[in-house]
Amino acid sequence: MIMNLLHTLYQVFLPISLPVIGGILLKRFRNLDSKPIATMSLYVLTPAIVFNTLLHADISLNDIGTTISFSLLSLVLLWAIAIGMSRILQLNKEEQAGLTLISTFTNCVNYGLPLVLLAFGQLGLDKASVYVIGQMIIVNTVGVFFAARSQFSVKQAGLAIFRLPAIYATLIAVILRVTDIALPTALDSGFAMLAAAYSPVALVVLGTQMISVGSTRATVTANQTTQSSNRAFWAGLSIRLLVAPLLSWLLLTWLQVEGILFSVLLILTSMPTAVNAVILAGQFNAAPKLVSRCILWTTLASFILMPVLIVWLQS
Repeated sequence: MIMNLLHTLYQVFLPISLPVIGGILLKRFRNLDSKPIATMSLYVLTPAIVFNTLLHADISLNDIGTTISFSLLSLVLLWAIAIGMSRILQLNKEEQAGLTLISTFTNCVNYGLPLVLLAFGQLGLDKASVYVIGQMIIVNTVGVFFAARSQFSVKQAGLAIFRLPAIYATLIAVILRVTDIALPTALDSGFAMLAAAYSPVALVVLGTQMISVGSTRATVTANQTTQSSNRAFWAGLSIRLLVAPLLSWLLLTWLQVEGILFSVLLILTSMPTAVNAVILAGQFNAAPKLVSRCILWTTLASFILMPVLIVWLQS
């Protein structure tokens, strides 16, 4: 067990940590503005890896249906747990909205995809693609609802989906596969090159975002950290680090999911809180300080918990 854990740390988390550390150092010592890089990742590299993966993915219709069913069930149950915990802890509306974001949305894009690729190879990335695309859609629709509540606009959420290039990349890839149209070799090579650049760039962005969230956390004084926000913080950590993995395991077992799809979906739903959650929280005043604290600490905890989970899944 110990040797397997050390092997996983060396083979999976050492490669991941290098670009993350690079991002942290660039932000700390060069004050790197990660927004242009994040924009490039979202609008160029993410659609490229989605398109390239779906075009060549070894995934069946059964896998797609199972992934969608699992994603929706997991979302609804985690939302219900977050609402129940909010009422038990008597959180205010802002903290309830923040706890819901913390509980339901994971960093499956910037962190999850590179991790799955290193841990389970290209086949793992193929299996992960459907879940990740679904999460992109959910964050920009249901995520707005969770964060805004009374300010929610169906039109705004709907338009947000169509601003994501990955959605169009998905549609084009599906059309090409259904019609059995082969992409010219030069174009295919170009998309493969862009897709290969995704992981290191996304991890550098993750590093810069971690230190940015840490700086935001440092501005919260002891007077501002109320007893209520502390209860919400510990509830968020418990749900994301303990309840979500256990719930995912139960759902996957109930759905009779097996093999690498089981491992990939369990890993992706056990990821730390999505960095995008703090953007939604700030935009709609859904306890952004609470959300930023949970993003930082769930991400740090994941460097301990994820290797253990991967070793268990591979044993």
